[in-house]
Amino acid sequence: MGGVFLSQLRLNLFMHLPYHLRHLEGFGSNPHRCCVVSWGLAVAHIIVLGNEKGGSGKSTTAMHVATALARMGHRVGGLDLDLRQRSFARYIENRRASSEAQHLDIAAPELLELPEIDPSQLGEGENSLDKRLAAAVATLEARCDFIVIDCPGSHTRLSQVAHSLADTLITPMNDSFVDFDLLGRIDTDGTTIKGPSVYSEMVWHARQLRAKAGLTPMDWVVVRNRLGAQEMHNKRKVGRALESLSERIGFRVAPGFSERVIFRELFPSGMTLLDLRELGVDRLNISNLAARNELRDLMRALNLPGVSIDF
Repeated sequence: MGGVFLSQLRLNLFMHLPYHLRHLEGFGSNPHRCCVVSWGLAVAHIIVLGNEKGGSGKSTTAMHVATALARMGHRVGGLDLDLRQRSFARYIENRRASSEAQHLDIAAPELLELPEIDPSQLGEGENSLDKRLAAAVATLEARCDFIVIDCPGSHTRLSQVAHSLADTLITPMNDSFVDFDLLGRIDTDGTTIKGPSVYSEMVWHARQLRAKAGLTPMDWVVVRNRLGAQEMHNKRKVGRALESLSERIGFRVAPGFSERVIFRELFPSGMTLLDLRELGVDRLNISNLAARNELRDLMRALNLPGVSIDF
């Protein structure tokens, strides 16, 4: 399917946004003025990391997915929609600083900040944040194969629109019923699913927008982070609940990252599990090897278009 045609479909997506998004939230009556489109020969595959609860490992997962793609030769852009904390953006900035300081030739995603918008250029009903997101995605889409967008751990306008753009939605969650509650409501017995929760309903609305615009269905992948090493009772119960909920609301479950000290140690340098040799680690210990295998398994489970895992 040609890139121009796909870009037109993304334009249609914004034309089908509900009134409260198109008008009250800044898309205006004329979607051509602020839609996310690229009139080039290709359209980037948009990967969104979303979960309305903090501490689930979104930014760590975003950085490892983006860096893995970049190291495999893909052109990757990065956007951080958490405009206050900027964990994903800081991670990429740390990587750039380490690379320059140590003269390392390592692949990295291209970080783009949301551009400033002159208020005088806003039309009636348009919101500057929405227009900044539109401009940023359009810029990256023209020169990237993949765009990785990290959303804040809360419900925001930018996050809601980004979910509608997601070709692949990755929702990391800690392996607990506290995190599960964001996806679905469960009865007091810990087994009976009562229905979808607030975040799942938001994803459902995003899928509806894509369907109305004629876009391909979103691939929603729930990633189980911080899994316990042992086959504990709670781990089995959460797994069964996720399997049951996935059949009802349509997501896939993928293995994520275990709780490891190395993830906290890598952030200041901006490095990932794939960069340990550049950091002078010649021989990986058992924990490092296991973590690297977890990343490989995750990348395979995502099944991204045109990606062959080579690490």
